[in-house]
Amino acid sequence: MTRHAKNNTASSVYSYHERQRDNQSSGYGTQHKRLNKDSVKDFNACNLSLQPCRNPVLTPDGYLYDKEAILEYIIRQKAKIMRNIKRYEKEKQKDEQRLKESMEKDDEIKTKKFSDHETMKVLSGNNDDEQQQASTSSSISNMNNGNDKQLPSFWIPNLTPSTEDRTKKPDTIVRCPMSGKALKSNRLIEVKFTPVDPKCINPYRATYKCAVSGDILTNASRCVVLKTSGSVVTEECLEKIIKKDMIDPINDKPLKESDIIPLQRGGTGYSSANELEAKLHRPVMSA
Repeated sequence: MTRHAKNNTASSVYSYHERQRDNQSSGYGTQHKRLNKDSVKDFNACNLSLQPCRNPVLTPDGYLYDKEAILEYIIRQKAKIMRNIKRYEKEKQKDEQRLKESMEKDDEIKTKKFSDHETMKVLSGNNDDEQQQASTSSSISNMNNGNDKQLPSFWIPNLTPSTEDRTKKPDTIVRCPMSGKALKSNRLIEVKFTPVDPKCINPYRATYKCAVSGDILTNASRCVVLKTSGSVVTEECLEKIIKKDMIDPINDKPLKESDIIPLQRGGTGYSSANELEAKLHRPVMSA
């Protein structure tokens, strides 16, 4: 019997602990690491800069951005799209020019072959023509009897088979970096967070609260944004108070279901709220 210890060297079995230790020191094997809530952004942080928003705006899908950061992103993406379109048009013109040149070259080759063939027929006479036809008919080449028009050609550019075009038309839509859906500046919704009174006792050291109930907002809070006023309230307040009359309590405007946008919250330290596990895939060292 071998002694049970992590640093056991008397066993003939390569233990799990030894394999994990060697993988970490040698650079092999997949590594797992659980992240704490400090590694995840806050609920009021911008999804681009990961810093607290100074002028928060919300997309129709519930992703929060700082106004300056998202407008700068939209401008950069539009400039990138224009560059991609110009590059695509230039490549398309080059491909059309290559195709035109190859077709002209093919026509010249066919014309030259035809003229040479007619000249040889006149010089050689009927007897030589019959012998040439007999040798051609007895040939096993797959390019005879019109098969050359049916088969693809790998030495003529315009007949070379291809599965798809080398250049694809670029996407002309600016997309949200989080959801991948179309993003327009005129559809961004201004968000108004209600600050916490600095005089009150705040055990969470939070900076914002629900605009109606006054509950402290944290990463664990499920919040929604009312599109009519831009205020942030908790889902509990929405279900118990607001949905009874469907009226915005901030400005007394009627609400629709489309005016209630769930706010994509940040991470917490609980695995049930979000996935807080980092995984790095590396080559596996065999035992």
